[in-house]
Amino acid sequence: MSSQTYSSGVLAKFLVVLFALVGVFFQLAAAIPVAEMEKRDIFDPTVLYPHAGTVWYRGQTHNVTWDVSDPPVNITNKIGKIMLRKGLIPTPLILADGFDILLGRIEVTVPWVLTGDDYSIVLYGDSGNFGQQFTINQ
Repeated sequence: MSSQTYSSGVLAKFLVVLFALVGVFFQLAAAIPVAEMEKRDIFDPTVLYPHAGTVWYRGQTHNVTWDVSDPPVNITNKIGKIMLRKGLIPTPLILADGFDILLGRIEVTVPWVLTGDDYSIVLYGDSGNFGQQFTINQ
């Protein structure tokens, strides 16, 4: 065996070992967190009002209320929005937005919509919570 073939074989083994070590190093480096991300929790409050049996009339004002008795420490999104849903179809009607989800209530004006007994409130913060179905009359 010539010295050049012997040198090529040693060099090839050396490179295989070197690449294996570099690969292990990168795997270990990727496993170390650079900085711990801030922990966040989903807040999913129950809509309390309006509830089943409630009747609203177009143009009136009402307080939509929800349960804030047990919020997590780090809420993902504290900015709330309330929309109206009819049956299974979300409407584009925004009744309130830009409020602190921890308020527990916000005043809304009943929009001019068709009379129906299958409306519900959708409370958005970091999740979308549907309230119970209620009625809107003229």
